[in-house]
Amino acid sequence: MESVSYISEKMDYVPVSKLHYKILWLIGLGIFLDGFDVYLAGGVLGVLLKSGWSNIGLNATFISVTFLGLLIGSLLTGFLGDSFGRKFSYQLNLLIFGGASLVAAFSPNMIFLIACRGIMGIGLGAEIVTGYALLGEFVPSKTRGRWVSMLSLITNCSTPAAAFLGYIIIPRFGWRWMFVFVGVFSLIVWYLRKSMPESPRWYESKGMEKDAQDVVNIFYSAAQEESGNPISQPNVAKKVQNKNEGKFSDLFSKNMISRTIVGCVVLIAINTLIYTFVSWAPTFFLRKGINISKSLGYTTIMMIGAPLGALIGSFIVDKLGRKWCLTVFMLAAGALGYAYASQNVMGIILTMGFFLTVIIYILLTLGLAIYVPELFPTNIRMRGSGFCNAIGRLATIFSPYGVAWILKNYDTKVVFITLGFILIIVAFVIASLGVETKQKSLDEI
Repeated sequence: MESVSYISEKMDYVPVSKLHYKILWLIGLGIFLDGFDVYLAGGVLGVLLKSGWSNIGLNATFISVTFLGLLIGSLLTGFLGDSFGRKFSYQLNLLIFGGASLVAAFSPNMIFLIACRGIMGIGLGAEIVTGYALLGEFVPSKTRGRWVSMLSLITNCSTPAAAFLGYIIIPRFGWRWMFVFVGVFSLIVWYLRKSMPESPRWYESKGMEKDAQDVVNIFYSAAQEESGNPISQPNVAKKVQNKNEGKFSDLFSKNMISRTIVGCVVLIAINTLIYTFVSWAPTFFLRKGINISKSLGYTTIMMIGAPLGALIGSFIVDKLGRKWCLTVFMLAAGALGYAYASQNVMGIILTMGFFLTVIIYILLTLGLAIYVPELFPTNIRMRGSGFCNAIGRLATIFSPYGVAWILKNYDTKVVFITLGFILIIVAFVIASLGVETKQKSLDEI
């Protein structure tokens, strides 16, 4: 019989059941909106620019306001999730996101749409932080990387799905229906997730041991019912009295500061890379003289690499680890980005764009979904993950203006040269300050 130090640590030993997969899908449906929303911005902005409803400057403001909302949402959910529970946080953010999306569909002008976009960003920023951290608190430590990678795979399937829907819907029915789809879908997910349990790790971090044990019992009962055999729970052999509330300042303590720095630079790089490449991809094609329909179609082809990247990430993350995979793929993304921007033959552009998309979403899976939430203990996990996400968003609030300025004065190649320098610096920081977290219990990292 295994012995554990905490009640919630029993979750590392419960046999996998259908309940685990239910939790995966309920969380996944919410974060599905994240990947969908990334492309929604690119597809819609390209059309608004071409039709004259917007311009490069307003498009940059649209993206920057999105990041401002994401920043606010990331910070707020960190405090709300650690203080009032994960469930409270993820239900609130879906209501905010869904409502704002529906209102955005009726925008009379670009300024109003930008304002709605900021509110959408608040809900979306909260969803990203809560979802990945929450699943990691429910699943066994030995396979946590693969579980969270599966969540990322679900999320990243939304990217080609959004690209395909944009290709079908926008030219025929207009961009407004993209916001209607997102709004209705998010409210449906909100309703379905009302039955989800609270994290037992959060309960125990608040001293609510009975509630933590009740949730643990639900998972063991589900596994026992499916197997038809009794399943014993590990004994809590030594209760370690270290379940304090945790303070925001703990993120900058001697033991945590290097992890906070690594988490921040990883998300600065990933957010900048994703939103520069994905959000501006249709615009890059339009600058080459390609029409709206073909631009959206070519982007759809490249975005098929998103779920493939998450799938590759799921196979390597628990075998090769997080730290060195992130380091290597950061460098690979920088090199391939420059090669992509240097091409003029459409077939080569699409091929390199596809493989660049694969690498970007490997990085997203390993870094944003898995690594950063693992860096922090339960009592400050949401605040740590939320702060790192907020810093990542803060850096990319200004990057759209940088991209717009470069596109006006230079060309696409200079955009990717700049990205390459950023990725080299981030790879060095990860290699020198990062810690390996693979197959370790969340309580021992």
